[in-house]
Amino acid sequence: MAANLKKTAKLTGSEQVLLFLNELEHPLKPEIEDVRTIILGADDRLTEHIKWNAPSFCMNGEDRITFQLHGKEMFRLVFHCGAKAKRHAENKRLIEDDTGLLDWAANDRAIVKFAGRSDVEAGRDKLTEVIRKWLEAAV
Repeated sequence: MAANLKKTAKLTGSEQVLLFLNELEHPLKPEIEDVRTIILGADDRLTEHIKWNAPSFCMNGEDRITFQLHGKEMFRLVFHCGAKAKRHAENKRLIEDDTGLLDWAANDRAIVKFAGRSDVEAGRDKLTEVIRKWLEAAV
């Protein structure tokens, strides 16, 4: 895949992601593709590209949700507020998570872990809810 990464600079963000996924070798690839579809369907304003060697999703040019694809038995979604420190989450968590999906790493950074098809199916509606709340709050 390294040879193709040099060519990605000329591709759109979505083209980069499609190329990346086409070449991805991961036991949970179908689940990763399904979660990508859920993310993109949650808000029409989201764009995507490759960041940290994985698909990442942006709102207004700021990264907000990034896949973490290390390991073979699971993958993660990292919810964050972009590269620059924000002041809005100093004293409390960025959103209230009624779904129970989020594992909080910091007040403005949370993780959702998927270990297989059942996690994706069980969390589909909850994930959409969390994505919408996150995008609204992480302005």
